[in-house]
Amino acid sequence: MRKTSVKLVGLCGIAGWILAAGYSAVAGQQPSRAIGRGEYLVNGTGCGDCHTPMKMGPSGPVPDSARLLSGHPEKLDMPAPPKLGQGPWLGVVSATFTAWAGPWGTSFTANLTPDRETGLGGWTAQTFVDAIRAGRHQGRGRQLLPPMPYIALRNLTDDDLRAIFAYLETIPPFANRVPDPVAPDLPGPR
Repeated sequence: MRKTSVKLVGLCGIAGWILAAGYSAVAGQQPSRAIGRGEYLVNGTGCGDCHTPMKMGPSGPVPDSARLLSGHPEKLDMPAPPKLGQGPWLGVVSATFTAWAGPWGTSFTANLTPDRETGLGGWTAQTFVDAIRAGRHQGRGRQLLPPMPYIALRNLTDDDLRAIFAYLETIPPFANRVPDPVAPDLPGPR
């Protein structure tokens, strides 16, 4: 009887450990489910439209899949943006769709890969949620700049934002140090 009880307790402990390991911090979802949801949200909200550099294809710009979500290419030296006169134009964008300029200055899309030095590798899911909620880098730093649609992304639930972060942790890390934003009327990064 005692051996059976010990075996039963041991099996229950192992089963509990397996069940606990199979769930993530995203509202009890299995990790693969949260990652799948995150991938769906990243694709559905167009994160790659700006965070994946474009390259020229036979019919125009196409995403450079080798640089998936790696942000503005660090080796792409950007001159100062053209001046816009009075009129309906608000801003300009680079051919890679990763540098944007307007009244806010010049902004460069961030590296969303899990690279520890240049991407989100040092972030936590909560840091990511805080950044979107506050509209600030890491939730407390400089303001996020256009075209980052953080105001729209605030409508997502914390679980959705955590799922996005869970997916971003699974893509290949890409070492790419994105330049800091440039204030209006200052020379571009060199």
